[in-house]
Amino acid sequence: METVIIDGGALTPEQVVAVAFGKARAVADDDLETRLAPARRVVEEVVASDEVVYGITTGFGGLATSHIGRSETEALQYNLLRSHATGVGEPIPDEVVRAMLLLRARTLAQGHSGVRPIVVRKLLELLDRGVLPVVPSQGSLGASGDLAPFAHLALPLIGEGRVRINGVLQPASEAGVEPIELLTKEGLSLLNGTEGMSAMGALAHHHARNLLFAADAAAALTVEALLGSARPFRPEIHALRPHPGQIASAHRIAALIDGSEIIASHTDDFSHAVQDAYSLRCAPQVHGAVADTLDHMRRVLGTEMGSLVDNPIVFPDTGEVLSGGNFHGEPLALVCDFATIAVSELASISERRTDRILDPARSEGLPPFLAANPGVESGYMITQYIQAALVAENRVLAHPASVDSVPTSGGQEDHVSMGWGAARKLLTVIENVRRVLAIEILCAVQAIDYRAPLTPAPGTAQLVAAVRERVAGLSGDRSLAPDVEEAASMIESGAIAELVQTGH
Repeated sequence: METVIIDGGALTPEQVVAVAFGKARAVADDDLETRLAPARRVVEEVVASDEVVYGITTGFGGLATSHIGRSETEALQYNLLRSHATGVGEPIPDEVVRAMLLLRARTLAQGHSGVRPIVVRKLLELLDRGVLPVVPSQGSLGASGDLAPFAHLALPLIGEGRVRINGVLQPASEAGVEPIELLTKEGLSLLNGTEGMSAMGALAHHHARNLLFAADAAAALTVEALLGSARPFRPEIHALRPHPGQIASAHRIAALIDGSEIIASHTDDFSHAVQDAYSLRCAPQVHGAVADTLDHMRRVLGTEMGSLVDNPIVFPDTGEVLSGGNFHGEPLALVCDFATIAVSELASISERRTDRILDPARSEGLPPFLAANPGVESGYMITQYIQAALVAENRVLAHPASVDSVPTSGGQEDHVSMGWGAARKLLTVIENVRRVLAIEILCAVQAIDYRAPLTPAPGTAQLVAAVRERVAGLSGDRSLAPDVEEAASMIESGAIAELVQTGH
């Protein structure tokens, strides 16, 4: 198993995903104590001097003007965790919790938060032992950090809250994890940060990349199924508009349909189709734009996963403790909103391609709705209804969360990013898109079956064979819900992406 070293340096989205899915473990480096000691000394000096410094000798948020005496600074840490643990809704998935534990430990390990090494090590211990705090999914504004989610994430460190071990819920006090005592500023440092948004963003980016390959696979299959043309995917076309994602998508689709007996059967017949519909011939332009958006998202995530997002920030070299705004989630909120809009387009264009396969007026001789006995049977008719419903839901969810700031904390926090909500709905849209693409793939494979004895290209033939290993062809009406979920699981696992990469 890969080991990710937590040394205060940057992590990549790929490392976060590996730890989140249990394919890598995280350990603190040997220099943790040395790196964290200077900032901790600064915090202790501030407490001893009784200097007024936000977050150390003052209250939090709208209570920042309330001076906290030396005897109360440690009690404040516990009160912060307990009072902020007010999230609601269903718990977030385990993989998101693991990613949050990892990223929070990384931030605190940088040596600018003023916490002791035991705080970092305890977060990594929860992660390594699979003791996952139960974190409700609703309640963060994505500014001042993901406060409510992080409070729930941190409660088990003091023996409170609930945890999940191998899927079983239990009180943290019964999980066998020795609680720690929080000292000044450590409670606040466990709350401030953007790692919740970053965690969901990294996982969303991973899933969305798999969707891109699946979209190209679906488009290639549908071009064959509808007796489409290979000409729109020729490289000289895309070289004249050299967006990287567009070029890559066109190359993949062209490679997948190269050598198709189905396409060759009508290649020279210009009366057949002078121009295919936009949803076929413009697939690289649409898919490629999504790819370029996701590349931008990865750059933002990479920067964030090497940044200090705590507040206040301790500067050991100067002895200063400065209050700033690095916890504000605007960069993540905007890219999650942008990615949501982009990924939604993969479903929008996929639904249009599927509709052409199923409509006898536009399907180039395929049976109506791919039914074996049309009229008596409905075939794949209702799967396009499902696509339409999911596409419509995506249109609602694509409304940007980042434009909906609501002031809080008595007006002190008067502009918030809503990045947590942006990331949550991005994950929902990704699930919807995955099922839309799964339906197109199922319909296109069934349509290619009807084109026999003409054979598909070697690349698409691999896709057809892989689908048929797990989903039987439709010889009569049956519930197609299990088929859709099976095809969606092939997309989620990366099986389709792997076939696309080997197929081209």
